[in-house]
Amino acid sequence: MSAARERRDAGYHAPVQDELLVVCLCAAWCKTCTEFRATFDKLARSDEAAKFVWLDVEDDSALVGDIEIENFPTLAVFRGAKPLFYGVTMPQEGVVARTLASLKQEDRDAVAVPQEIASLPETLGARL
Repeated sequence: MSAARERRDAGYHAPVQDELLVVCLCAAWCKTCTEFRATFDKLARSDEAAKFVWLDVEDDSALVGDIEIENFPTLAVFRGAKPLFYGVTMPQEGVVARTLASLKQEDRDAVAVPQEIASLPETLGARL
């Protein structure tokens, strides 16, 4: 069993420094998001070491605030509280899988993100 899975099973939900948090920002009315959901869930099932969260920018507006999303789907990826990626992604399994694989490198630098996005690991910590 992975260390991340053991922490989850033990009830530990705070962001962990070595653990990836992958957040997909979408909207229920977006056909592309609806089609991408199964792919996102498949990626989540295939990577026990990461946490995957699907957020609807309208239904979950209390969590994401009044953030302007350029297009859907948008991913925000963190290692612990450090933002590694924030942007629109092609809704294709291979593209997202390659993006996530590249972000697993320990030496990745943080990227600049809006404050509403930067606070997601802490905000989501209680929900995970």
